[in-house]
Amino acid sequence: MNPIDGTIGDQYAGKRFPDRSQLLLGHPARSTRKTVNVSHNEVGIIVNGVTGRMGYRQHLLRSLLAIREDGGVELAGGRRVQIRPVLVGRNAEKLNDIAVKHDLAEWTTDLDAALADPSIDIYFDSQLTSARVPAVKKAIAAGKHIYAEKPIAETSAECQELITLAERAGVKNGVVHDKLYLPGLRKLRSLIDSGFFGRIFAVRGEFGYWVFEGDWVPAQRPSWNYRAEDGGGIVSDMFPHWNYVLENLFGSVQSVYARAITHIEQRVDEQGKPYAATADDAAYAVLELDGGIIAQMNSSWDVRVHRKELLEFQVDGTHGSAVVGLFGAEVQPRVATPRPTWNPDVKDDHDYLSDWQQVPETTEFGNGFRAQWEDFIRHVVEDGPHRYDFRSGARGVRLAELALQSSTTGSRIEVPADADHDQPATQNGAAASSKPAVAAV
Repeated sequence: MNPIDGTIGDQYAGKRFPDRSQLLLGHPARSTRKTVNVSHNEVGIIVNGVTGRMGYRQHLLRSLLAIREDGGVELAGGRRVQIRPVLVGRNAEKLNDIAVKHDLAEWTTDLDAALADPSIDIYFDSQLTSARVPAVKKAIAAGKHIYAEKPIAETSAECQELITLAERAGVKNGVVHDKLYLPGLRKLRSLIDSGFFGRIFAVRGEFGYWVFEGDWVPAQRPSWNYRAEDGGGIVSDMFPHWNYVLENLFGSVQSVYARAITHIEQRVDEQGKPYAATADDAAYAVLELDGGIIAQMNSSWDVRVHRKELLEFQVDGTHGSAVVGLFGAEVQPRVATPRPTWNPDVKDDHDYLSDWQQVPETTEFGNGFRAQWEDFIRHVVEDGPHRYDFRSGARGVRLAELALQSSTTGSRIEVPADADHDQPATQNGAAASSKPAVAAV
């Protein structure tokens, strides 16, 4: 029996939903809310795309279920609000398996029905990028607050449409900016705030690993990532990350010169069938930031790792340098910098890596995805700070578009100024004075 409309069917397996057939017949959605009424101490969250890798592992398992297990999100004053995940997706069998495994009562393949439930407060989307915009539009129309994986859309025009719809509806909105919550980057934020670097002038980022082609070893990433027609490509996937990392830590991107390329042109999909890889699987970029900082970003799914972590940034300043990854951070201050000399005729036995010092673990860091989930829930419930909204996400999509344009034309592309966008702080004081919410360690 369908618990929403009383009809026979397996499309909705939830247990909490009373008869709301009148909501499924085109009646108006609930009125817009600025904050959630939490007198019931519970926030309902639709999790759409939970059968995917990121949706399941990072957002459901390591974030929402962990929050639920710990008694919910702690609010100002010590009070807690519990969460109620409702799973949404296209595959009923997979949804049921996840629900049974984690003792979740509610799941559905009918997004419209879930959105019609007035006890749902937040809609979260981790679907394929190509499916995201229509679903987010429906959620906005239903008056839900929106939290979404990046990129929030495939084009800047679609991003602007979502911004307009969300602001008109008065719903709160957020985009996953998980890298800013990683231990390594939070240590970097602390180093910047302490003045350790002096004037920062260069940033060098290395990201990537070897993703197997799928013939003799299964690929670690889904095949759609390598099909442009399905929204794949490393530029559209990773450059939104690089934009928010750069603008929140160092300064807004002023220009980009990039080369995107497909190094491996044929791969094997999940069914063992060869397919043409039409999307870029590597990109190499030089970006100029506020204050004259030069950033280099190498992103590749075709590189064999020879570094400590899959993502590393080296930051160089007048008073010191740092190399940070997802978790670790090493520094070399000015007073401890060695004095190398270049002589290719003489073997140099100096161990330069030993000249770097580990940043000590002075703070315990949790999962970055969970930390941002908690921030967004507080933002919805009690208007807590959360600056990573659709506008921030749109700037990331725009950078990806401009990088691809640069790659096509072979030219350096200026990034248009955003007079109407709130700009994050920069270490050299080139942008606004406010700091991102995760600045403190």
